[in-house]
Amino acid sequence: MLKEEKYQKLKDIIKIYLPEDVAVTDIEQDSHFMNNLNINSANLVDIVLDVEDAFDIRLENDDMDKMQTVNDAMAIIDAKLAEK
Repeated sequence: MLKEEKYQKLKDIIKIYLPEDVAVTDIEQDSHFMNNLNINSANLVDIVLDVEDAFDIRLENDDMDKMQTVNDAMAIIDAKLAEK
């Protein structure tokens, strides 16, 4: 899967959880989930679960702790896919 495909898949997951005051166009690679996209911790857990399903990977608690930005999520997804 190409990087752009993974990024689009991740954006499609994130946009479901965006609050009304944040537009899909606000999702950028350096966007911080909580600070820039106003995603609360409960929704961040949902995003993690959806990422696991969408990419067929398992994320550990320390992976979730490291997942602060969209770029962080991409790096973790890449690392997990590389382990397969």
